Amino acid sequence: MNICVYCSSSELIDPSFVLLAAEVGTELARRGHVLVSGGGSVSCMGAVARAARAGGAHTIGVIPEALVAMEVGDTDSDELIVTATMRERKAIMDERADGFLALPGGLGTLEELFEIWVGGLLGLHDKPMVILDHDGVFAHLRVLIDDLVGRGFVRPHARDTVIWATSVTEALDFVEGGVRGRGGPRRVPTSEEVAEGE
Repeated sequence: MNICVYCSSSELIDPSFVLLAAEVGTELARRGHVLVSGGGSVSCMGAVARAARAGGAHTIGVIPEALVAMEVGDTDSDELIVTATMRERKAIMDERADGFLALPGGLGTLEELFEIWVGGLLGLHDKPMVILDHDGVFAHLRVLIDDLVGRGFVRPHARDTVIWATSVTEALDFVEGGVRGRGGPRRVPTSEEVAEGE
């Protein structure tokens, strides 16, 4: 299956997160999957792609032209797709993926995560979404989402659409299980759910 990994391109982060990304790439390749990523070669983005290729995985990188220099385009990628815009980048990544895995990251990672999260709630896709947070980077995010549920801004089923994992093997198990569990007619969201996603 094609697994889209959202992760950081920052070189200011603790090296342990780069090692985590490499572990994801290695395990993804060991399981025989294809990596879909943001097409950069620095920090976590580069680490996951290099490790995946080292393990024999096919890698697909998608990067907007404006970020080729900033994120240092992954020219070693088996497929490097250069887009005109960020919106086009995300659309292609979404289209090429069977499931999504978000690693600790910054605003770009959060943007990608929330866009795909809302898309699932609106019935635009039925692909599994997993957050790998072994070190508690997104702990406050989880608390925030729970608080929004408690205040009525988010429905519990919407919160539970995304699965949280604390290890690489657990995260990929969840993605694989979600992909295998897909099928049948897509559920049409209620009007309340549609309003909630807007």
